Amino acid sequence: MIIGISGENCAGKTTCAQYLIKKGFHCLSLSDILRELLKEENVPITRENLIKKGNEVRAKRGWGALADIALKKIPSHSNYVVDSIRNPAEVDRLRESGRFFLFYITADPKIRFERMRKRGREADPNSYELFLKFDRMEMEGKEGEQNLLAVKEKADVVIENNASLDEFYDAIDGALSKVSKEFRMRRPSWDEYFMQIAHVVAGRSNCIKRKVAAIIVKDRRIISTGYNGTPKGTKNCSEGGCPRCNSFSESGKDLEQCLCSHGEENAIVQAALHGIAIKGATLYTTFSPCLLCAKMIINSGIREVVYEGQYPLEEKARQLLEEAGVQIRKLERG
Repeated sequence: MIIGISGENCAGKTTCAQYLIKKGFHCLSLSDILRELLKEENVPITRENLIKKGNEVRAKRGWGALADIALKKIPSHSNYVVDSIRNPAEVDRLRESGRFFLFYITADPKIRFERMRKRGREADPNSYELFLKFDRMEMEGKEGEQNLLAVKEKADVVIENNASLDEFYDAIDGALSKVSKEFRMRRPSWDEYFMQIAHVVAGRSNCIKRKVAAIIVKDRRIISTGYNGTPKGTKNCSEGGCPRCNSFSESGKDLEQCLCSHGEENAIVQAALHGIAIKGATLYTTFSPCLLCAKMIINSGIREVVYEGQYPLEEKARQLLEEAGVQIRKLERG
């Protein structure tokens, strides 16, 4: 794909291009093409001379001439940024490639003027009035000249850059996701996010039959975690600590012989141990609760249970939870 970048002076075009380069794009600037032409003619490189040279090239070679030059330099197998697009004919010509999208970067004039002053280029306008004069030259040019207003109308995405750099980067990421599935961000839902964390917690389990974990969440913050295994200070199940598990008893049978605590049980007990209130919280568990854990969930004040895997004795536990007014639902992954 080719991302074209246009916008007002000091709006953030170069910053946008540099950010895209970090994402694997190559960069080509139409202004650099003009700079090369000015160097060949030994003409000083100033903003005014760049504007004049650009208008001159368009008048002699066609309004999309700079885009033609750029397209000859861009291979078909790479993602490219084309910076400093200032004429609508250049946009039209680049669109003919079939893989072009235009980002227009804008910002408040006073913010842009302060950015220009900070960069300290000798050829930059030395007053706000002169800065606005050059702005008008670029924004309202005649046909075939620089005309940013006409370019802006052709933009796929307009990005405002009046705030922090991080917010600007976020806006660029959002623009990429709008124009290309390749850069579309897939964020997990809160349910997916917390369940994925529960699976990480399950990795600490010492039970040899099944690794299960639960996390307790309140206001989208994890306040307690627990995984299944033998009680604290006793021999781990994986070291022979639980005779039932180590004899590989049939699921759901001889539970009274099992020395392992369940993930939900441990999450609730850990919260109690550390004095953490869990009333009104949500419990995420990698397996649906057993009957014992369901009773603990009800009495602890947990309001919702989200589970993924199906526990063999799930139905009785579900009925009890529903009777007590605890919401219970299975996480369905898309």
